[in-house]
Order: sequence, then structure tokens, then C-alpha cells
Amino acid sequence: MPVVSHLRFVYSLPLSRAVTSRTWPLQNIRSYVVPGIKTAYVRDKPHMNIGTIGHVDHGKTTLTAAITKVLAEKNSSVYRSYEEIDAAPEERRRGITINAAVVDYTTSNRHYAHTDCPGHADYIKNMITGANQMECAILVVAATDGTMPQTREHLLLAKQIGIEKLVVFINKADAADPEMLELVELEVRDTLKQYGFDGDNTSVVSGSALCALENRDHKLGKEKIEELLDVIDSVPLPKREKDKPFLLPIEQVFSITGRGTVVTGRIERGTLKLQSPVEIIGYSQTLKSTVTGIEMFHQLLDQAEPGDQVGVLLRGVKRDEVRRGQFVVEPKSISMHDYVQSQVYMLSKKEGGRTKPFTNNHQFHIFSKSWDCSALLVLPEGREMIMPGEDAAVNLHFQKKMALEVGQRFTIRCSGTTLGYGVIGKVLSGPGPGNWSK
Repeated sequence: MPVVSHLRFVYSLPLSRAVTSRTWPLQNIRSYVVPGIKTAYVRDKPHMNIGTIGHVDHGKTTLTAAITKVLAEKNSSVYRSYEEIDAAPEERRRGITINAAVVDYTTSNRHYAHTDCPGHADYIKNMITGANQMECAILVVAATDGTMPQTREHLLLAKQIGIEKLVVFINKADAADPEMLELVELEVRDTLKQYGFDGDNTSVVSGSALCALENRDHKLGKEKIEELLDVIDSVPLPKREKDKPFLLPIEQVFSITGRGTVVTGRIERGTLKLQSPVEIIGYSQTLKSTVTGIEMFHQLLDQAEPGDQVGVLLRGVKRDEVRRGQFVVEPKSISMHDYVQSQVYMLSKKEGGRTKPFTNNHQFHIFSKSWDCSALLVLPEGREMIMPGEDAAVNLHFQKKMALEVGQRFTIRCSGTTLGYGVIGKVLSGPGPGNWSK
């Protein structure tokens, strides 16, 4: 097998959700590697990272498949069926998306990496990781249901993660009358306002992804998908921080025998070139390595830029030495810490939070970028508790030393429930006061 084919596995991810499943066995990696000489990636169009969010069974994966089908008919994409996207055995058995998957496609104006997020409440952790890859989200709402619990939680998480650009696709319009569609749109716009989005001016498209897939009722199917793509193409491109130190949060890790370890994710800032020295940091560990290969959607890169969804081949790193949630960074550009000062907001019961107050040493699970880590709440002197619905300046003592920076956002969860969110205000020196058992 040619050496240049070994990275094929990384961006065979869009072709098979079986590969993206984090519980899917990876012993037969080479069976996913397609022989052949790779071509260089050509930046002939702007790149943007988008994705679908919304309640379970509202049609996120169906819409993703429909987009690729409509574009494939214009020879600007490869069609990915629903079954290809939801290919893991458990996903097929249960009929729901479990892990976030990525497909890529091209419109007349742009190249997109599209993340299809799970909607089921049991897989919010995977939704958070998938949404962190996005720069614009497509909120999918079924016309037959309207906004539902995961619709609201996904909006909350999207806002906290920092997704400012959002469009709405009201799906299953073929199963609702015009009056119902109007009511659902009004409800969606009101819900957007509740979570800090511009509900009045957000673009809303009503249609049927299934009609587009089944080549019927083109006015509700194909034409509405084309209208949605036109709306997405008009969303302003995000600003890219090319001049800052390189940072890549690791999304997934794979081992290629004889070549090294491949990590995948979206580059947040800075540029990465072949043969660049890097550090892998997080979870109280630091490793040094050299980049020996970069690939983006089956094509080779000499240099990767902010926003690129890439697979990076690391020299001299074993699979069990790195994990999802660590960062690949420019050497000595970021330090690890376990104690920070933060401003947090705890959700009220009405917002999906809890009713009981939070007291000193309460243990949370914190999510930020691609990592999650336990942390203890350290209240300021003189404060005994934080009530749901309140914001407060608090300290957090993490169980492990993580890559933490001022301004970094995070989500607070516990026992499968989102409890609040916050932002790091100051990194504190010295060990935290919590008593973590070793």
C-alpha cells in the first residue's frame, strides 16, 4: 500500500459512521484505507464549518443526506445516503444518531465541512463535541412537533460554545398545513430570542428533506434544499486567526501501524506546516512530536489553516499516549493549569437546571472545546451557596491539569443534565484547594 494512502482513514470518516463511532472496533483500520495516490488540496473556494442540531427524530441526518443528494445532481458533491451517515450498528438498530459525523460538499460559492450531531438526550456529550467544530448551525425543527426539549438544550449549548450564526430549517413540511407551519415558525423565532439569538432576523426555510431524498414534490423538497443552501452561502464567513499560535483540539485518535498516530479535529487558530514541531498537552500530560502528514477530506496539505478539518500524522507518538480532548499546540504557547477563577451562570429549573442550591466542593463535569474533566466548585469567602438562576464569580479546581486560557468558555453538567455555563476570567497559580483522590 502506498505511503500516501495511509491517511485515507482519517477522512474516510464522512463515508462511514461506523468509523466515526467511538465505540466501534478499530482493529481493522486498513480495511478502510483506500489505495491510490493522493492529490493536493486546492483552496479555490472559501471553507466553512457548519452542521445540523436539533431534537431527536426531527430529520437532521435526513437533511444532511438530502443536501448531498441535491448537490450531487449538480456534480458538486458525492451523495451520502442516510444509511451511510448512520452506519454504526447501534445507530441502525435504534434508528437514531449517536456520534457526530462529518461530510463535505461544495456549493457554487464555498466548500463546507458539515457535522451531523446526535439529538438524543443520552448523547449530549457527543453533540457538544460535534458542535464545537461548527461556525454556523442549521437548527432542524419538525413541523409536526415544533420546538422540543433537545431543541432548547442544543440552542443553549450552541450559544455557550460560541456559535453566533444560525439558520432554521422547518422539516416535514409535507406533513403539516400552512397554518401549522406559520405557528411553528413563530414559536421557533420566540425560542431563538429566549436563548440570545436574533429571532426576528434569522433566516427560516420550510421544506421536506425526505421529499428531496425521494424525488417527489420538488417545491417542498429539492427547491427548498436549494433555497437553504443559498441562505447558507450568504452567511458571513468567520474571521480566521492565522497569526496566533497554532491550536488544534483533538477530536479523535487513530493508530496506523508503521506510520504513527493520527489525530483529527478543526484548527482553531494559527497555521500548521509539514515537519513542524508540536506539543500534545492536556490531562496533566505533555508530549513532543513532529507533524509528518496533513490531510483534509482525502487530499494532502502542505499547510493547514484555521477552520480546516484535518487529520494530522504525528511522529513517535503511540495511540495510547494521546486522547480526545488534548490539544496539539505550538511548543510552549499554552500552559496547563488545574485552578481558575470563572464567571458562571447556573440555569434555573425553568431553563432546564435544577432546584437545589450549589454549595462549596460541589463536583461538576466541565466541557470545553473537545475535552471534559471533573472539577470542584470553590465558593468565594462569605458565600455559602449559588441558587439556580444566579450568576457568580467562583473558582474551579480541576481533577487534572488542562490547557486553560482566559476567555475560554465552558459548559457545566452533572448526571446527564446541563446545569450552567461559564467563562474563565483568570488562571490561578499554585495547587487548587480541592481534595482529589489519586
